[in-house]
Amino acid sequence: MFMAAGFAMLEAGSVRSKNAAAICVKNISLYSTAGLLYWLVGYNLMYGVDEGGFLGSMSVWSADDMAVGGDAPDYSGGYASGSDWYFQMVFCATTASIVSGTIAERLKIWPFLIFTLVLTGFIYPIVGSWEWGGGFLDANFAFSDFAGSTLVHSTGGWAALAGAIVIGSRTGRFNDDGSVTSFPGSSIPLATLGAFILWLGWFGFNGGSQLALGSALDSVAISNIFINTNLAAAAGVMFAMITSQILFGKVDIVMALNGAIGGLVAITAEPLAPSIGEAVFIGAVGGILVALTTPLLLKLKIDDVVGAIPAHLVCGIWGTMIVPLTNGDASYFGQFMGVISVAIFAFIASFITWTVLKHTIGLRVSVEDELAGMDVSEFGMEAYPEFSKS
Repeated sequence: MFMAAGFAMLEAGSVRSKNAAAICVKNISLYSTAGLLYWLVGYNLMYGVDEGGFLGSMSVWSADDMAVGGDAPDYSGGYASGSDWYFQMVFCATTASIVSGTIAERLKIWPFLIFTLVLTGFIYPIVGSWEWGGGFLDANFAFSDFAGSTLVHSTGGWAALAGAIVIGSRTGRFNDDGSVTSFPGSSIPLATLGAFILWLGWFGFNGGSQLALGSALDSVAISNIFINTNLAAAAGVMFAMITSQILFGKVDIVMALNGAIGGLVAITAEPLAPSIGEAVFIGAVGGILVALTTPLLLKLKIDDVVGAIPAHLVCGIWGTMIVPLTNGDASYFGQFMGVISVAIFAFIASFITWTVLKHTIGLRVSVEDELAGMDVSEFGMEAYPEFSKS
């Protein structure tokens, strides 16, 4: 759950000061929306699927820890059903957090929350059911995604990409002469704090996905996951810095922060099987990909405020496709089928949802409100009133 705070701080530091309060509102409300929808429909839609199927059941989740035909709790699975629901719920919320940063500074709050409702209540649970729920990717292709490089991060990345395309860029971001106007964030220290919080939270994200800590083998497995996760992130930072130095002639702190996240996302698909050296390699490539794809998005005039698409979507694909290098039970074909299936469904479903919202209630604030800042125009407050130029 503390990763939600990491996303909030990373995004608040990455947006301009006139939008910092707005992004905080979106982060706490998206987490709340995800919790409610994952209870109402999400969990059972994700884990109520028939083996090899595509959809679970549309029903409200409730804890059921009683043995069949008895009145005593049955913990044969190793944990209470409520603990599983909570763990899976915060994964769901993470998917929505990825979206909020990409499309910050121009999107109204209520269309965003309606999209979050669709993403966390339906799109993400359906995708998750195909693998973690025992659906068709798990049954037919032996698709392997240990903690969600594709199921969580690429799903959020595809939703963010669709939103960035439909909503459009921030006013003044791209100029007629082809140049790009820089919009520096409000606080690099705050964004750095957010990245460190996410890094810390990832030990729960990946280590917790072992789903057991009741034996020595599980303890050793989790310790190995921690080490691989940490060093993949470290490699992501260093190789993003090296690549940015080569490409731009300077070290870009934002690139370094996203390099950490890119390394973390990349190792998430398989943090247990790799050796330490292999984990470093996987994270290093993630950092390089972040540094390479960030300027590519600008050339395509896709306005991603926090760099979530390179870090979560691109590195999610990389991390998923490299799993067979270290996990002999996975195949490149099976991994490709998982990546492409999630890409098609998540992007198209998100694109349709964004488009419907655009042509019904509208997505963007007015140009005047955007230039004034969403803190004042949408919420009537400022994150930093002492420094207001108004």
